[in-house]
Amino acid sequence: MLELRLVQGSLLKKVMESIKDLVNDANFDCSATGFSLQAMDSSHVALVSLLLRSEGFEHYRCDRNLSMGMNLGNMAKMLRCAGNDDIVTIKADDGGDCVTFMFESPNQDKIADFEMKLMDIDSEHLGIPEAEYEAIVRMPSSEFARICKDLSSIGDTVVISVTKEGVKFSTKGDIGTANIVCRQNTSVDKPEEATIIEMQTPVSLTFALRYMNSFTKATPLASQVTMSLSSELPIVVEYKIAEMGYLRFYLAPKIEEDEEMGGHQAEPAAETKKQPEKKPKTEPNTNGEPKRRVMKIDLDDEEQELKPKIEVNPKTDADGYVEVIGSKPGNGIVKPKEEINGEDEVMDVKPTIEKETNGEAQVMDEE
Repeated sequence: MLELRLVQGSLLKKVMESIKDLVNDANFDCSATGFSLQAMDSSHVALVSLLLRSEGFEHYRCDRNLSMGMNLGNMAKMLRCAGNDDIVTIKADDGGDCVTFMFESPNQDKIADFEMKLMDIDSEHLGIPEAEYEAIVRMPSSEFARICKDLSSIGDTVVISVTKEGVKFSTKGDIGTANIVCRQNTSVDKPEEATIIEMQTPVSLTFALRYMNSFTKATPLASQVTMSLSSELPIVVEYKIAEMGYLRFYLAPKIEEDEEMGGHQAEPAAETKKQPEKKPKTEPNTNGEPKRRVMKIDLDDEEQELKPKIEVNPKTDADGYVEVIGSKPGNGIVKPKEEINGEDEVMDVKPTIEKETNGEAQVMDEE
């Protein structure tokens, strides 16, 4: 059996409004020591840690450890139904599948009950080790929220640098750059307006402004914000909750992608002679006609081989004949001329041999 009664109901409303946009679903862990939550955002870059100690509740009963999975957006909708001065009571049964929110007005003339179904959420509780930070900055939470809002209009990231001079917030974007320096100031009448810097070594880290602006939604919870920074460790942005607990945000620093190139530049590779490209042998275009073999008509060892050429015999042109001649004029074969597609075509030439007959050369087909 779980029963929690919180007089300052608006406190729980502020907590939910602070984290509902960063975390969608989370498990609330209830134990004898308090009411806690630990969850990461969807990109696993930021971690939220909430603790409300049992001493801060007017009535706190938790018979055994209980984990309740809730959608934070739905829980925030339930809590919006409560007035700022209402007393909020949370009830849940062991092994039950729902949780009840009861809102009571201060004079007890109005009581409202809202029931919400629980969810089964698989999550691992991360152990956060205690670390000694190189720099701790305490400053007004409203001032920190104003700085993050102003810088987000210039750039997407903020560089937080802590030195002896103070803490500097700087950014750069397409339209220009911005730098805001807050110096240590302890001599103020109101302690919540003081800026206190505890530094062992100078620290400079880069963070995404969209997460910082999400963290500043917790500004109504506390008048002061504490930032703990150390090299190669996530920043811790902490808001105290009315002496009964805290809300902490952990954010990993951004790693600059643009790194300066060191040493000599690499020498270009030695140029190699470009080998001439070997073009494949192409066959003559025959327009779909079968290939023809050209026969050398006159073979003489002393003369070079010449391809036959086509000439029109003026004596026989009227009769429609052409003469295929070889290396010597007159030693040719007369064949009929056919007209195909408007062009003259020479019919295939078959190998021939010459045979003397009665002193005249006779052309005969080779068998």
